[in-house]
Amino acid sequence: MKKLLSAFVGILVLCLLLAIGDYTMNRQTSGGGSHTLTVYNWGDYIDPALIKKFEHQSGYHVDYETFDSNESMLTKIRQGGTNYDVVVPSEYTVQRMKKEHLLAPLDHRKLPNLKYIDPQFLHRDFDPSNHYSVPYFWGTLGIVYNDQKIAGDQVAHWEQLWNPQLRNNIMLIDSARDVFAVALITQGKSVNTTSYQQLKQAQDHLKQLTPNVKAIVADEMKMYMEQGEAAVGITYSGDAREMMSVNHHLHYIVPTEGSNIWFDNLVIPRTAKNKQGAYQFINFMLKPENAAQNARYVGYATPNWKAKQELPKKVTDDQAFSPPHQTMRHLQTYHDLSLKTLGVYNDLFLEFKMFVK
Repeated sequence: MKKLLSAFVGILVLCLLLAIGDYTMNRQTSGGGSHTLTVYNWGDYIDPALIKKFEHQSGYHVDYETFDSNESMLTKIRQGGTNYDVVVPSEYTVQRMKKEHLLAPLDHRKLPNLKYIDPQFLHRDFDPSNHYSVPYFWGTLGIVYNDQKIAGDQVAHWEQLWNPQLRNNIMLIDSARDVFAVALITQGKSVNTTSYQQLKQAQDHLKQLTPNVKAIVADEMKMYMEQGEAAVGITYSGDAREMMSVNHHLHYIVPTEGSNIWFDNLVIPRTAKNKQGAYQFINFMLKPENAAQNARYVGYATPNWKAKQELPKKVTDDQAFSPPHQTMRHLQTYHDLSLKTLGVYNDLFLEFKMFVK
């Protein structure tokens, strides 16, 4: 009898321990119970000191992972496996994630610091009510040039890139959307066109540019331009600022006729396990002093109007990185195009690259 009673008590204790363990696990993986916040961001895209500051203030441990493209990030989100709490997609990827029901709607009442975002960066066409996303950084596609090789007024507009004086002196970013955007804008077309005829005309125009193209490159453009390997590079504003900090003969221009304006955004995936922590982190990053510190570290433009007041005038008044209104109104964001249309862009771009020697 004692053995039976002992066995019975043992079973009760085991069941109790299992129940407690299950309760603890559920607490740790439910909305606000976890002590870990998992953030998925671009590489070197946040001041590490801010992560430590957030951990100290919130009590959360931040598990920080990085990706190198929207596509690789999206693939990992779709596959599951890791339940990220905060992710930083670009604007067209926000659209795609919305379509695929991968995002949790945002409760703006939990983001009081959203009031510090400049209204011109809210309600953009990729998320009209900011129902799913909060602006993190923004920038443009433009022209970086070396004043030892060419004058700024010779490359102030996209069409000037076709000038024979620039033979073998232009570096293009290795991106179908960006390179086609240049040609489409010179022809008065949308950077989001789905017309095969317009894309073919843009490709024909790009083929005429090939004598001037020295190389089509990715991140290595920064090194080449810093070393004076070419007169002109077509690149992003943040990369241009980085180049300019190394080589003071480099300058950046956003053509007044238009270009691409991009936004990286803070979102909460639908599968997030720590939504309470995610809201705290996003609100923390929206705090002006933190947004200013982050902008100084990363070097990209902040959409936080209050944070801009804490940045040096030489940064906030630089029209190359904060274009005037007449230029801003001509800037276009990329839309999430269908896979079929993206395939056309990529195929035509690959054909164009074959013409570049």
